[in-house]
Amino acid sequence: MPDPAESVEAMRDGLEAVGYLAAESTALVSFLAAKLGKPVLVEGPAGVGKTELAKALARATSRKLIRLQCYEGLDEAKALYEWNYRKQLLRIQAGAGAGETGDEGWSGVHDDIFAQEFLLERPLMQAIASPEPVVLLIDEIDKTDQEFEAMLLEVLSDFQISIPELGVMEARSRPLVLLTSNNSRELTEALKRRCLYLWLDYPEVERELEIVRLHAPELAETVARKLVEVVHMVRGLDLKKPPSIAESIDWARALLMLGADDIDSSVFQRTMSIIVKHRTDLDVVAERVGVKLDDGVLGRLGTTG
Repeated sequence: MPDPAESVEAMRDGLEAVGYLAAESTALVSFLAAKLGKPVLVEGPAGVGKTELAKALARATSRKLIRLQCYEGLDEAKALYEWNYRKQLLRIQAGAGAGETGDEGWSGVHDDIFAQEFLLERPLMQAIASPEPVVLLIDEIDKTDQEFEAMLLEVLSDFQISIPELGVMEARSRPLVLLTSNNSRELTEALKRRCLYLWLDYPEVERELEIVRLHAPELAETVARKLVEVVHMVRGLDLKKPPSIAESIDWARALLMLGADDIDSSVFQRTMSIIVKHRTDLDVVAERVGVKLDDGVLGRLGTTG
C-alpha cells in the first residue's frame, strides 16, 4: 500500500483500507497534517467519527496511538508528567541508610531523585519522548479550561516540554496530533492558530450507506438503505443524543445477526435501543418513526422526517 503521506489520494486510500471512508476534505487535511507536521483541530457533533479518524490514521500510517482523554479539572500532572514520589522516597531512605548525610550527601541524593528514571510519563510526554512516530489524540479538548490550553501551546508550537529539574525535552520524532472538540465551549484563538481545521458533520445518506456497507457487507442493499434513511429521520428529531455513525454500524450488524430482511415497525421496536440511548428519546422515536414504518410511508418521506 502506498505511503498515505505521498498524496491526498494515497491518504484517502490508506484510510479506506483500514475501514474509514474519508471525504475529500478529511483526506486533504490529514495529508497536510502529515506533510506539514501541524496539529489538526477536528470539530463537529458527537458521533461523527472524530475520534475514529485518529485511530484510522494510526492504523493507516502504522503508528502507535497515544490518547489523552480530556475532562474537567485535567491538569499538567495527568497530561504531561509527575514525579514518582514513592520511588523518590525509597531512594532518599536508601541514601540515609548508606550514610549519605549532610549538605553534600543531600545534594547527591537530590540530583539522583530528579533523574528521568523517577518520572511518570503521561500521554503528552509519552508522545514527545517516543523514539518512533506516533499519533497523539487529544480527545474532547473543549472539556478542559483555558489554563490547560495555554500549557498545550508549547507542546503544539515547538513539540517540546520544559521540565524545571531536567531542562527542555524535545520530540525525537514529530507526532501527528489530532485535537477533537464537540463545541461545548469556544476554544482560544491562540490554540486555533497553531492548528489546521477540519469540520466533520453527519454524512449524507449515500455516504453513510457506503460506510454501513463497508462494515456490514452481507446486509441486503434494501435493508441497508432503509436503515440509513431511518437513522437520518431519527437524527432529525429533537433528541438528547442523536445516533452516531458507529451506532448505525452496530444496528446493521444486529439486524444481520437477527436475520432481518426488512425494517418494519416490529423489528424497529425490538432493536431501536441500539441507536437510541435515552429513555425520553425512546418514547419520541417510537411515536414519530414507528408510526411511519407502520403506515409504510418511509419511502415517500425520504429523510425529511
